[in-house]
Formats: sequence, structure tokens, C-alpha cells
Amino acid sequence: MGTRAASGRDGEYEGMTFARVRALIFVAVLFITAGVVVIMAIGKDTQTRPIQANGCSPGLIPAKVLMPSERGSVTINLFNGTQRSELAEQIKYDFDNRGFNVNLMEDAEPFDKVAKITFGPEAVGAGWLVSAYFLVNEADMVFDIERPGPEVDVVLGAEFKQLATTTEVNQSIAAIGNPEPPDGTCAA
Repeated sequence: MGTRAASGRDGEYEGMTFARVRALIFVAVLFITAGVVVIMAIGKDTQTRPIQANGCSPGLIPAKVLMPSERGSVTINLFNGTQRSELAEQIKYDFDNRGFNVNLMEDAEPFDKVAKITFGPEAVGAGWLVSAYFLVNEADMVFDIERPGPEVDVVLGAEFKQLATTTEVNQSIAAIGNPEPPDGTCAA
């Protein structure tokens, strides 16, 4: 016997062979490469960074101009600007049946037209969608650049009769087209 330790079989020696060393080096390189890829992916992840408005010139406020695809994402504050008692409650029921959320119902100063719709930069698209329920150009649209939040205020006026039917709403949406960013804003 020599100085080498023999295993149970003739001709095999215990210890690291060149093939085992090569396999371990290959596995170590794979682990290092995987670690580098994970670190790079985390470093370049844009989901954790704040959203910035693209294309907005300095001084313009980003506005949400897309009409919501789901009516349930639109919250309406409903005001009765008529002498008809409980009109807001009746129309709340109509808006609820159409899938909107009605948050607030109150009486308002008398309003002599059909309706007034007030919204801020976060509700431009929502305001346009709500206006389709009053037919084309029947509701006065009031944009308030300083108004916070995504809610839309609707004041029902003395000339208000009823909300538009589904067909009339679809025709109104087609007629009014896509909302444009109001003055002082840019599309977010």
C-alpha cells in the first residue's frame, strides 16, 4: 500500500477529483450570476419610485382626463337646487342603479338650469362621464383647478327632468368625445 488512502474499491481515491472541482465551480458561478441578476432587477425596479407626470410643462397641474371604465369608481356628491323636496334622494337611487357611488346628498342654492357639474383635476374624466347622464351640453361644467379629490359635485336645477337612458348616455359619450385637459392642466 502506498501513502494514499484507498477507498473500498481498487483504483479509486477519496477526495476531490477534477470533475467534482469543475462541477462545484460551475454551481458557484451560477449562484453568483443569479445574485447579480436579482440585485440589478431590484435596483432598476420602477414600481417603488414615485410616479411623475410625463410631458407636463412646469406650472401645469396633472389632470386625470380618461373617462373611468367602471362607474363604481366614480363618487358623486348630489345637491338639490330645486324646490322639489326629496329630488336628491330620488336621483341618488337612479345613480346607484347605474353603478355610481353617491356620497353626499344636501340641499343647495336654487339653480335655474338643468344641472351643474363641478370637478377638480383628479376628476376631469369622471366629470365628463357624469355629464353624459344629462345629455350633450345640458349640464353646466365647472372645473375648479384648486379642488382636491376625485369626487364630482352635481347640483340638480329647476329645469332637470330625469337622467338620460342608456342609449342617450352612449350617444352623449360619443358626441362629447374624449375629455381635454382644462386650462392650467396637462393629461396625467
